[in-house]
Amino acid sequence: MTSSDGTPRVAVVVDSAASVPDEFRASPLTHIAPMRLHVGDATYRDGVDISPADFYQRQRGNAHQISTSAPTPADFLDAYAAASEVCESALTILVSGAFSAAGRSAELARQEFSETHPGFQIRTLDSQSAAGGQGLVAWEALKASLAGCGLEQTEARALAIRSRVRLIAYVDTLYYLWKSGRVAGIAHLGTSLLKLKPIFELSQSQVLTLAKPRTASRAGEKMMELMAERVGNSTVHAIIMHVSAKEQALLLRDAVEERFDCAETFVTEFTPVMGAHIGPGMVGVAFCPVK
Repeated sequence: MTSSDGTPRVAVVVDSAASVPDEFRASPLTHIAPMRLHVGDATYRDGVDISPADFYQRQRGNAHQISTSAPTPADFLDAYAAASEVCESALTILVSGAFSAAGRSAELARQEFSETHPGFQIRTLDSQSAAGGQGLVAWEALKASLAGCGLEQTEARALAIRSRVRLIAYVDTLYYLWKSGRVAGIAHLGTSLLKLKPIFELSQSQVLTLAKPRTASRAGEKMMELMAERVGNSTVHAIIMHVSAKEQALLLRDAVEERFDCAETFVTEFTPVMGAHIGPGMVGVAFCPVK
């Protein structure tokens, strides 16, 4: 598949930690390598074998039995094989290496695929983010490919926004993070007793706690304040994310569009592999100011 001037388009591959717009999923230039969800003795491919709604229903009664793992090299090999049928190169946008071994699987697959398909170029890029933040980097790569950019230009455009992408979200409870070992038990206990809604920020692979409002409405207001501090008067691209909280996500989208100059906004649900560690009720926004 080529652009109007004959330039080969670039396939964009992501792991399923990415929260991407529906338009991204619908493109023939994109491919998703599924992570694994382990629920008791059963294993599911994220986004393939189990729906988000079904997973979150099971999660409520089995939090202590749930774990996740990275895509296998074979998953990336399948993505590269499919990509090679329509493109001459692929850029893989990965969840931060601080959170997953997906990058290792992608690199092993790249090496193996290059041996059998020497004419097919593959590059991998750590997004230094996850969920909607990773999704924004992947979305920028897809737009570059659709504009006729080659692999080097597509990678350059993704790199250009990577350091500007931020993700701010609040969680309804720390219970699931506690169960997954992400926070100490005392943190979960204290937050439950105080009924706080901790707000986190993810930027360049670093996660910081920014505030601990007591209500969801105050958490939403505080996120807008924090976003305004980081965006200023810039135009922004934004992905609103949620875990079984679509109504709150739509309200957040409306607030973002009312307060900021938005080039584009999308609403997506956290993929189960991300929601497994966060639990129902999470709402957040990933955004990137335009220079």
